[in-house]
Amino acid sequence: MPSASELPVVDAIRCDACPVLCYIKRGNAGACDRYANHEGQLVRVDPHIVLDRAKTQGTPLVPFLDREREWDGNLVKDSEIFITAIGAGTTYPDYKPAPFIVSSEVAGVDMVTVVTEGIFSYCGVKLKIDTDRHLGPERNLVRAQGEPVGHVTTGEYGSQMLSLGGVRHLTGGTKSEGRQTCETLLNLSNGKEVELTIDEGATIVVAAGKPPVVNNRREERMRVGCGSATIGMFAKQWFGKVDEVIVVDDHITGVLSEHQAGKLLGVRETGIRINGRRSTAGRYFQVAQPGSGWGGTNISDPLTILKPFKPGIAWPHLRLLMVSTTGEQYAYFELDDNLNPVDKELPAQLTESVQRIKENCEPALTTVLFMGGAGGSLRSGVTENPVKLTRSVRNNFTRVTCGGAPVYIWPGGGITFMVDVSCMPENAFGYVPTPALVAPIEFTLKTEDYAALGGHMDYVRPLSSLLREKNRQRQVSSLARPLQPANRRSSKE
Repeated sequence: MPSASELPVVDAIRCDACPVLCYIKRGNAGACDRYANHEGQLVRVDPHIVLDRAKTQGTPLVPFLDREREWDGNLVKDSEIFITAIGAGTTYPDYKPAPFIVSSEVAGVDMVTVVTEGIFSYCGVKLKIDTDRHLGPERNLVRAQGEPVGHVTTGEYGSQMLSLGGVRHLTGGTKSEGRQTCETLLNLSNGKEVELTIDEGATIVVAAGKPPVVNNRREERMRVGCGSATIGMFAKQWFGKVDEVIVVDDHITGVLSEHQAGKLLGVRETGIRINGRRSTAGRYFQVAQPGSGWGGTNISDPLTILKPFKPGIAWPHLRLLMVSTTGEQYAYFELDDNLNPVDKELPAQLTESVQRIKENCEPALTTVLFMGGAGGSLRSGVTENPVKLTRSVRNNFTRVTCGGAPVYIWPGGGITFMVDVSCMPENAFGYVPTPALVAPIEFTLKTEDYAALGGHMDYVRPLSSLLREKNRQRQVSSLARPLQPANRRSSKE
């Protein structure tokens, strides 16, 4: 006999779009807010999105074939329209064909696009945060609302990197951790701001395509390069105007007189001595601890990285410029008779070089890359023999997109992809309370190749028939370029 939880609710229908299997009362939505009971029928709440690739960027979103506007009977230009999986629905349970398998003609080639919204338990986001400031030690936990949702990973040139999500946080911890991880991934993937705290580190506010806010300070620029690279770029502009330049950097602090660039220009030896570990000529590691001060270090006074100048080599009135890798911090000193640096006003002839460093720093930005693995349910919705789809993607016979945006397919087994969410239409992601994210994915290939895969040919429908239906929105692609078939051999060859 079924338990009370298994008994159907009066005046409700059961949704089979995900493993939760909600009973939804008339007029209500399911737990995911994506499916609802409308007058006894299961419907998608969100519109299905099609992209217009032919128009220029910036064209506003317009309703497409809604209840007030019927199809006018004109043929559409297939090459200008791309059917995304946003709002299409899922393949759950796994045996069902994808919600839409659409045929069209692109550049004279018969193509098929298979669209589905995948349920991703194995997913996460990678955050590239352009800032010179130290956010936290590598491997330390990143938290949202106090729950662990990821960790700090290896920093890159001018950027701090975070890895958030993954199946361990979604399903391997407490229910609260899983829910918070899912909410964080969903908000970041949909372009919303999220506040994160890093153990033994900073509090940050991040959103795709916006400057990060670190400890209540909005970042303006990423560094122009490491201290050594900065010396190389601007050595000629300093030559003859100053005797010594130190570019303070958490990674590689540069010293002009010792650097090869300074040597080739004929810069005189200054007798300067630097705290830290000397790497090669004019390049120093570990001059200070990481932090939010000068050049991503923890210092506010640049003189703390200096040892006394060498007598007999240094001279009174030696001119010293110290500057950070973003040009935000700078100071000018001259040595007194005892070879001690004395703070002076920055000469006008050096002002331009400091401004040039700032000018060459790119604007600070947060990049959100969604990453997921397309597993069995996705592939079986495309073909009855899922491994053939994997091989077709690997051999470039099948092109994968996410909400119409190009993806990077990771080498090796499976279909593990990564996409810049800024290239996708707004609110392209959903969720199910298992918890897992719901992400659009499209597979485009030649019709003959699709048949060779063992694709669901009985479910292929022309693009024109799809566009007759209601509840669709037409949106301009952020890429604004047509989808072209690959120039390659047939998969049958």
